[in-house]
Amino acid sequence: MFLVGAVATLATVAPLFLGTEPLPSVFYWLCMLMGLGFLIAAAGVIRSATAQRRQVAAPTPPSAT
Repeated sequence: MFLVGAVATLATVAPLFLGTEPLPSVFYWLCMLMGLGFLIAAAGVIRSATAQRRQVAAPTPPSAT
């Protein structure tokens, strides 16, 4: 999602520098996917970090040797 939003952002900003006709408003809505993709990735990182922290904090069972 982040990549689609980033490409849409570049496509939306390009006409401003090239002096051409602005793109339809659909592209502006597609730009929102960049932020949404970033939030999903950040949530995954936080979830992974908390799971790893819980795994390290859990007591290990005694070995049967």
